[in-house]
This record gives sequence, C-alpha cells and structure tokens, in this order.
Amino acid sequence: MKKTADVIIIGGGIVGCAIAYYLTKKGVKDIMVLEGSDSIGHGGSSRNGGGVRQSGRDPRELPIAMAAVQKFWPTLSEELGRDVEYTQKGNLRLGKTEAHMKKLQALADSCAAGGLKLDMISGDEVRKISPYMSEDVMGASFCPTDGHANPLVATLAYYLKDIELGVHFYTGAMVEALEKVKGKVRKVILKDGTVLEGGEVVVAAGYDSRRIINTIGLDIPMTPLVDCALVTEMEPEMFPQMLGTAAADFYGHQTKHGSFVFGSESGLEEFIDVKDPNDMRIQHPATLGASCRAIEGWIPALAKAKIVRSWSGILDMTKDGVCVLGRPKEADGLVLACGFNGHGFGTAPAVGYIIAQTIVGEDPICDINPLRYERFYEV
Repeated sequence: MKKTADVIIIGGGIVGCAIAYYLTKKGVKDIMVLEGSDSIGHGGSSRNGGGVRQSGRDPRELPIAMAAVQKFWPTLSEELGRDVEYTQKGNLRLGKTEAHMKKLQALADSCAAGGLKLDMISGDEVRKISPYMSEDVMGASFCPTDGHANPLVATLAYYLKDIELGVHFYTGAMVEALEKVKGKVRKVILKDGTVLEGGEVVVAAGYDSRRIINTIGLDIPMTPLVDCALVTEMEPEMFPQMLGTAAADFYGHQTKHGSFVFGSESGLEEFIDVKDPNDMRIQHPATLGASCRAIEGWIPALAKAKIVRSWSGILDMTKDGVCVLGRPKEADGLVLACGFNGHGFGTAPAVGYIIAQTIVGEDPICDINPLRYERFYEV
C-alpha cells in the first residue's frame, strides 16, 4: 500500500470516484481513494433509487443539480466508456389531495425562482403521460429535464475509468482518525494502525464522515436514517419517467431492462435499530409492507408485480437538509463532500467536478458558499 499521495479521498462511493476522475482530468496524478468496506460503492451509491432530478431541490443545491443535468449526465456514458443507462424523460411528482397540490406548487415556485422549468399538470394530463397512474391522482409537478440512471453502473464506470487513469484504490481501509501536521490536516490513520499522508484530504464518506472529522474537533450536525428499496421482476414497458410523490411514500422508475426500482420510507425508519450499518441486505418488514401498499395505491397495475429483492441503506441527514461542500476554515488541508441527505447520486458528477476545482484552486462552476461547513455555527 502506498503511504503518501497528493490527494487522499476517504470514501469510495460515486462522489469519491467522481472527485478522483475530475482531478485526473485537471492534471493531478497521485491520488489515493480509501474505502472502508470490502467493495467500491458499498454505501448509498449502490443502494439508491437512481434519480437524477432538479425538481424538489433546496434552492442552495438547485444550481448544482441543474449543472449536473446540463453539463455532465447527457455525455457521461460516452465520456466514461460505459452505458450508465441515463434516461432524460422527466420527473412526475404526484399528488392526491389539495394539501399535496399546495406542497407541489410551493416546490414548483421555488424551482422557478432558481431558473428551472417546471409545469403543474392535472390528473388527466398525468394519465396522458402515463396511463398507468391511479384515478386518485389529482395532479403533479412535471420537470421534463429530470431523469434517472443506474447507480451501480454509474459508480462502476467512474471507478473503472479512475483505474485506467492510475488512481490507487484500497478497500477494507477503514479510517480511524485524521491528524494535523503543523496546523494542516495531512495524516490519515487507518484502523489497523497504518499512517498515510496526503497533500490534501477529502472526506466523502457518507454518515461516517461525521465520526472521521470528529477526530480533529469538527462536527456536522448529522444523523443516520434508514432508507429502503426494492426491485421487481421484469415487467412490460410502462413508463420512462422518474416518479415521486408529495406524500413522500415512495419514489422510483422502470429500468432499461424492465424491472422497477423503488425506494420508500414507512415513517418508522428513525426508530429502527441498525446494529451493523454494513449489513443491510433486506428491508425492515414494516417498511416493505408500507412500500407495497404505497406503490399499489399510486400504480394499481403493479399490484401483482413480484419482488425480486429488497435492501436498506443509511442516509446522512444534515440538520438543514442539504450537503456540506468545500474547505472548513478551521482545518487547512481538508475538503468536505458529505451530508447528501439521500439525494446525492444525481448531483455526483457536478459535485465531483466542483470539489476537483476547489482542490486545484479554480473558481467552482457553482456557488458553494451556502453549503459551507461554517453555516451550522453562524448566529
């Protein structure tokens, strides 16, 4: 194992892999990526629903989501040399009640203020786009430039391209602590006692980022939340749009080969005791049942669809609902890219590029000042 690198990236998910890729494109050659589990993309990058959306975003992260869609996702398969199954056929965010529609309208207004085109449509217009939706659907917001991609393949594509470009990856490399040298974060100490040293250290380790930066006296107000997903058997082609609901009871899409991938919450996830976050191969029964009822309620045609498998994952939920990006003022040499609140997959290419720009001293393509670490401690 190498003991030094110009940049050490902690976290082998899609964000860490994307940062490494764009750093190589900017001429940084000596890059090390550390993954605590035994496989790349083992965390949220392989457990999410694949949404690539701008709609419903917090105004602080909307510019990054729009940049990801406009500048990165359309050409990502060609650039990385592997089909990431990116589909840009829109996002329907569905509502069944007047309260739902008010919530969707507020989200639409917020997006419009940020420059995103979003339409409010009736239930009949929803069923013209997708005749499989329930008659109970009163309306929806529709963003035609949203879409979805395959999380497993997209993460793998970045990883394999990184390997081609000479990035060094180490799995089973659990980080125990960071350490400063002459006031600058330089040392990364692994659980087995190995000491590594980097010119820059990037923490992109999901919820574990909190524990890691705690070792140098920093803290992000962040909590873990269990999220669950399922995949069905292959079904006939029904609709290409990404789906979500104002009730937030499920989201998902139909994949390229016909299976549906859905994510959901039952409302009980914050009370689920996860003894080992790395061993989440099945959904909690309460959530699985709630998922099926929700999906059938919105898409009756899937009532008899058979579930192939289900799984769970941990969301890194920040206090204010948006991610943390950039250099903390009190930790020279450290760069943060974490706290994505369960929706970091769609922004990952843009985030990777922005963090690479930050490291090499370029002005980022989007303003990340509202996402800085210090916001949690400003009065």
